[in-house]
Amino acid sequence: MQIGVADSFTDGLARLGAEDERAASRTAFQLFDGDLGSKGLNYERLKAPKDKNFRSVRVNRDVRIIIHERDGLRTLCFVAHHDKAYEWASRRRMDIHPKTGSPQIVEVRETVQEIPIPVYIEAPPEDADGSEAPEKPKAPAVPEPLFTDITDDELLSFGVPEDWLPDVRAACDERSLEVLASHLPAEAFEALWELATGGTPTVPVHAEPGSNPFEHPDAQRRFLLVNTVEELQRALDFPWDKWTVFLHPEQRVFAKKEFNGPARVSGSAGTGKTVVALHRAAGLARRDPQARVLLTTFNEPLAAALRVKLQRLLDGENEVLERIVVEPLDTVALEIVGGAGELPQLASVDDIRELVALAASEVEENRFSEAFVESEWSDVVDQWQIGGWEEYRSVQRLGRKTGLGEPQRKELWAIFEQVAAGLDERRLVTMPQLYGTATGVVEDGSGGGFDFVVVDEAQDISVPQLRLLAAMAGSRPDGLFFAGDLGQRIFQTPFSWKSLGVDIRGRSKTLRVNYRTSHEIRRCADRLLPPQLSDVDGISESRGGTVSVFAGALPSIELVDSAAAEETLTAQWIKGLIDGGLEPGEIGTFVRSSDEIPRARAAVEAAGAKALLLDGTNDAGSGAVAVGIMELAKGLEFRAVAVIACDEGVVPSQSRIEQIGDYADLEDVWETERQLLYVACTRARDHLLVTGVTPGSEFIEDLVTER
Repeated sequence: MQIGVADSFTDGLARLGAEDERAASRTAFQLFDGDLGSKGLNYERLKAPKDKNFRSVRVNRDVRIIIHERDGLRTLCFVAHHDKAYEWASRRRMDIHPKTGSPQIVEVRETVQEIPIPVYIEAPPEDADGSEAPEKPKAPAVPEPLFTDITDDELLSFGVPEDWLPDVRAACDERSLEVLASHLPAEAFEALWELATGGTPTVPVHAEPGSNPFEHPDAQRRFLLVNTVEELQRALDFPWDKWTVFLHPEQRVFAKKEFNGPARVSGSAGTGKTVVALHRAAGLARRDPQARVLLTTFNEPLAAALRVKLQRLLDGENEVLERIVVEPLDTVALEIVGGAGELPQLASVDDIRELVALAASEVEENRFSEAFVESEWSDVVDQWQIGGWEEYRSVQRLGRKTGLGEPQRKELWAIFEQVAAGLDERRLVTMPQLYGTATGVVEDGSGGGFDFVVVDEAQDISVPQLRLLAAMAGSRPDGLFFAGDLGQRIFQTPFSWKSLGVDIRGRSKTLRVNYRTSHEIRRCADRLLPPQLSDVDGISESRGGTVSVFAGALPSIELVDSAAAEETLTAQWIKGLIDGGLEPGEIGTFVRSSDEIPRARAAVEAAGAKALLLDGTNDAGSGAVAVGIMELAKGLEFRAVAVIACDEGVVPSQSRIEQIGDYADLEDVWETERQLLYVACTRARDHLLVTGVTPGSEFIEDLVTER
């Protein structure tokens, strides 16, 4: 028997406790049997349903599955505790849309409270002397509705359910439209949002008469049809990772599209960039049975997370999985160089610091601080692999704010020559030098061996890394594909990709629909960043048009009088979530640096939970509340996140500011500190707590102040 699995079912499954989730999964497997009455499942009709085809199935004393039976198809629609499951079913029906032909689970309009429309009041006029005139009663000034020029037929063609047309007609601004997100089918809301923000939405495919409605592209974003117990097992094993089953059409198009050069997908946190990267790597390997694909990123923890997700995505496709290598870029470079000969010894940070200090002390009348010289070496000379005075004299020093005249550069070059000589004498190489060697090996045709390269978290790759990537696959169609977000750049200074031969103009796409983070959390975190960001090549990413598809609790932003009060507050918050049904492994706590880890651990333990210290090698979600520094939040997702110890001098990091070699770079450090806090906050799906000790981080005010 064929079974349908709706994304609303996987959402409900993810919200159950571990024991109830296992019981619901076991019950779901029994639904393959056509005769449910003999299994003691209490398979029964609902009383006075809006859709007569809904049925309930008993999981245990308090959990029920809502299924839909029609035309021989049994669809798992929802699962929850008894009252919530029945309430969900009483407010919905499953329809085939009359215009698009796609099946939709539609919230029945008559069961929804009146949609709130923001009220706008004109400011009182001023008297001639400038004082405010006595207030007179005024009618609210309501903006013009958004869709006055769009016909009902056009709205229906976008997938808007017929009984929701009046509410769509009443929407008068982005805020009132956003309220509709959790009520409308995704394709309808996305089209409306595109119209409201000045875009031109793609009209959904309209199914041919007699075709299977579940083969419609919009149906595939929310329904999976399975034919075997094994396929169902795959769908239910990782219900929160819905991308393994339900891929958004916009993501699907970009994941499968053929490009004649390098391409990039961008978007704010939660918009599915990594989803696209994973599906693109899998698609390239499937498309060419002989191809070797590299799926890479900038560090090992992120690569480890990609491996797990790729294995889930390609479960049962071992031949395809074997041809996709998932490694961090440093490992790739080391393997290329190692494969071509003896691997050199890498210089450590302390080695570089020692050589810079020694060289600076031996140059007479050196006017530069050691911190400035060290940063100029790492960010300019070593990063760009500058090999001589003539090259350094004319280099643009991208990303460096302090200008240097020729005499100043000459003084610095005298130091850098000694640093380079010291490295040679000790037979050490820097990581950028290793990348340079690896690039040369690839250009000679002696290493690499990848047909396609897909890069996740591309905003944090460095100059030598991009040079290696360009040498590996930059000239081939579909050779290079990047996924990243300028707003999450926390490690690298900006530089021009185009100058290194990687030109993505005309082949870039910004995703604007957030499927991971609630409206409330996304809106709060977005206040940390400007509405538009641009890279050095002038390619802009607009964040203003991003929208979440579900609502949740308002973030809690709290400043307290002491670390002890913060511990109590955070412990109560964590305990309340666990008592409300969240598993400890669904909760993460993040702090700015290792110095604040004891505060986070103490709060978790005060809540009566175990703390798992993230170190970049272990996995969150193992039955304990995750505790880690913000830098390790990249790539992780939690139902709830507490970002604590956001104190003055901690966020932004005072110690990092004190280490700045060039104080003209202070603005860039400030930006990356903001982006680090943004990364931590956007790991949360449903619940967010941000705390600090008074007066708190200066960024706290941004989180609570509407732009």
